[in-house]
Amino acid sequence: MRPSAAIIGWGMAVPQLVVTNDDLAQRMETSDIWIRSRTGIAERRIAEPHEYTSVLATRAAQQALERAAIDPQSIDLIMLATCTPDRLFPATACTIQANLGLTRAAAFDLAAACSGFLYGLSVAAGLIQGGAHRTILLVAADLFSHILNWNDRSTAVLFGDGAGAVVLQAHFGPLGVLSSVLGASGADEAIMMMEAGGTRLPLTPELLHDERRFFSMNGREVFRHAIREMGTSALEAVAAAGLTTAAIDLVVPHQANTRIIEALARRLNIPLERVFINIERYGNTSAASVPIALCEAADAGRLRHGDTVLLTAFGGGLTWASTVLRWGS
Repeated sequence: MRPSAAIIGWGMAVPQLVVTNDDLAQRMETSDIWIRSRTGIAERRIAEPHEYTSVLATRAAQQALERAAIDPQSIDLIMLATCTPDRLFPATACTIQANLGLTRAAAFDLAAACSGFLYGLSVAAGLIQGGAHRTILLVAADLFSHILNWNDRSTAVLFGDGAGAVVLQAHFGPLGVLSSVLGASGADEAIMMMEAGGTRLPLTPELLHDERRFFSMNGREVFRHAIREMGTSALEAVAAAGLTTAAIDLVVPHQANTRIIEALARRLNIPLERVFINIERYGNTSAASVPIALCEAADAGRLRHGDTVLLTAFGGGLTWASTVLRWGS
C-alpha cells in the first residue's frame, strides 16, 4: 500500500501594516466602494522594507512546524512556491532552510504564480507517495507590493503580501491528498506577466523608467479564464478522487476576486456556505492565497477531522490547479 501525503501542520504570516481602500484613495483615483464592489477587497497587508519574502516564509514555516509537533530535523525537503523570490539566485527555499537550521532538508523554489501552492502540493504528494521523501515542508510566499505599479489602480488595489505553509507527511490510511489536476497555457502568457527583469529583457537604466518592469494583467481575460479553468480542473479533481461535488465539505479557492469565487461556486453547484472566503482582509496574496485561507479555515473550526476539501487556483503562466484532500493527520 502506497502512503498518502497528509497535512499535519499549517501556518501563515502576514505583514503588520494594514492598507485600507481609503488609504489607497489618498494616492490614486479610486474609492472604497469602487474596490469593494468590483473585487470584495476591503484591506490588504503590505510588507515593510525588512519583511522580504524569506522573512514571511520563515515565520509561516515556523508556525507550521510548531503545529505539526515533530522534530524539525525530520523535514527532508523544503519547497517554496513564489514568483517574488528574495533574489533570482540562489533559491529562496535555501534561505528558509538556513533560517530554520534544517540541515537534512533539500530545498528548491517553484514558480507557478498564484497556482504555485497547489503545484507544490501535487509535487510533494507524488514524492511522498513514491517513497522519495517522508516529511516535506511546503511554503508559499509572495510580495506583490514589490512588483506593482502603484499608479495603476487596475492592479495596485488587488494585491497584498503574505505567506502560508504546510507540513506534509506520509500517512497510511484514508487521509491526505486524494487527487490533483494541473494545467497551463503558455500561449496566453501575456494576459498576466512581468515582462522585464529576466534574460529576455534584462533591466537597464532605461527600463527602470519603463512600465514593463511592473506586473501587468488583462483583468477581463483573467476573469474569463479563471472561471473556466478553475471550474473545469476542480470538477476533474473531484472525479479523479472518485467523488461528486456533493461530497465536498469545504472549498478553499484562490482569493483573487469575490465575483470569480461566486461564479465558481455556481458552476460547481456548491452553496457559498461551503466556500471559505477571506479576500476582504488580505486581497490577492498570489501563491500564498490558498494556504493562508486554509490556515484560517482550520483555525476557525471550518475544517474537521475527515472533512473532504477542494482547493483550486488560477495564475500567471497561464497556470491552474485543483486538489482534493481529506483533512486530518
